[in-house]
Amino acid sequence: MSTMTLDAVSTTRSSAYRKTAWRLMPFLMLCYLCAYLDRVNVGFAKLQMMNDLGLSDTAPGLGAGLFFIGYFLCEVPSNLLLHKIGARIWIARIMITWGILSALFAFVETAWQFYLLRFLLGMAEAGLAPGILLYLTYWFPTYRRARLTVLWFVAIPLSGMFGGPLSGWIMAHFAGLHGWAGWQWMFVLEAVPTVLVGVWVLSYLKDRVEDATWLDDEEKQLIHRELAEDNQQKTEHASVRAFVSDRRLWLLAAIYFAVVMGQYAITFWLPTLVRNAGVADPVHIGLLTSLPYLCAIVVMLLAGRSSDKHRERRWHVVLPMWAGGAGLTLAAIFGHDVGLSILCLSLAAAGVLSASSLFWMLPTSLLGGVSAAAGIAAVNSIANLAGFCSPYLIGWITTSTGSSQVGMYLITAVLALGALLVLRLPATLTNR
Repeated sequence: MSTMTLDAVSTTRSSAYRKTAWRLMPFLMLCYLCAYLDRVNVGFAKLQMMNDLGLSDTAPGLGAGLFFIGYFLCEVPSNLLLHKIGARIWIARIMITWGILSALFAFVETAWQFYLLRFLLGMAEAGLAPGILLYLTYWFPTYRRARLTVLWFVAIPLSGMFGGPLSGWIMAHFAGLHGWAGWQWMFVLEAVPTVLVGVWVLSYLKDRVEDATWLDDEEKQLIHRELAEDNQQKTEHASVRAFVSDRRLWLLAAIYFAVVMGQYAITFWLPTLVRNAGVADPVHIGLLTSLPYLCAIVVMLLAGRSSDKHRERRWHVVLPMWAGGAGLTLAAIFGHDVGLSILCLSLAAAGVLSASSLFWMLPTSLLGGVSAAAGIAAVNSIANLAGFCSPYLIGWITTSTGSSQVGMYLITAVLALGALLVLRLPATLTNR
C-alpha cells in the first residue's frame, strides 16, 4: 500500500467502503425494521386489545414501559457478550428469542400476562441496537459513520410507514378468523419475519474484516489501517471504576434519555393521536401514521449527509431536538384538525428521529474498544428507561386529565433541556 498513489488509495478506499455498505446496511436495516415493527405494533394493538381485556389507558402504558426495565437490566451484559462471542451468533439469538416472545402476545388474557411478556421481550431484545452500533465501528471509521448510522436508523420510520398500514390491515381483515381478534393475528403474523431473519443472520453476517469475502486484500488492509488510526483518538477505560466515573458517559445518557422520551411519545402514541383527531378506521389510521415517518426519512438522510460533509455533530442533534419538541406541542394544540395534526406530527417525527440517529455519532466518537461496547450499551440502556417513563407518564396524564396535551408539553420541555446538554460536550472531540 505504501507504493500506491493517492489516486489509487482513494479508489481503493471508495471501493472498499462502498462494497461494505452495500453488503451490510440493507441487511442491518432489515434487522432493525423487524425490531421496531414489534415495538410499533403494541401501539396499534391497544386500539382493540385494551377493550377486549378491559384495561385502562394507564395499563398499556405500564406494560409497554416494562419492556424497557427488562431492556435496562440486560443491555450492558448483552453488548459485552456480543463483543466477546461475535455479532453473528448473538444478533441471531436476540432476534429469534424476541420473535417467539412477540408471537406469544396473541395468547394474553390478563394484564399481568401482558406485563410479564413485555418485560421478557425487553430482556430478549436487549443488545440489538447498541450491538449493531458497535458492529458498525468494526467496519467504518468515524468520519464515514454519520450517514451510515442515519441510513440504518431509517428502519425506524420505515417500520412506522409499513408497519402502521400493515398492522391496521391485519387487525381489520383478520378479525374473527378462527375465533381470534385482529390484534392476535397481528402479533403472530408480524413475529414470523423476525424469526426467519434471525436464522438468516447466522449465514449472512461476518464478525471480522478478515472474513469479508466481498473485499480483496488491499481493501481489507486499508479498512484495518483507518480503523486503527480512528481508535487511537478514542478513550479506552482502564477499569470499571474509571468507566463509571466518566462524567461524559452520564451526560450522554441524559441527552439520549431526552431524545428517547420524544421518540416513544411518537411511536407509541401516534396511532392514538391520529384517532383522537377524528379518524376511526384502523386502515385509515395506519395510512395516516405513515406520513410523518415518510417525512422523517427524507430529513434524516439530508441531516446525516450534512453532518458528515461539515464534520459537525452537536448542532445536528440540537436543532432536530428543538424542532421535534415544537412539533409535539403544535400537534397537541391542533389535535382536533386531522390535516394540521399530521403536519405537526411530521415535524415532530422528522426532528426526534433525526436527533435519535445522529446522537450516536457522539459516543462512538469518544469511546473505543471494550469501553465502546460497554459505553454504547450503558448509554442506551439508561436512556431507554425513558421508554418506560414516556408511555406510562402520558398514559397516566391522559387518564387523569382526559387529554394528552399536558403529556406532550412535558415531552417538549424534556427535549428542549436535553438539547442544551448537548452543547456541554466539547466540539473539538465530537466534531472530528
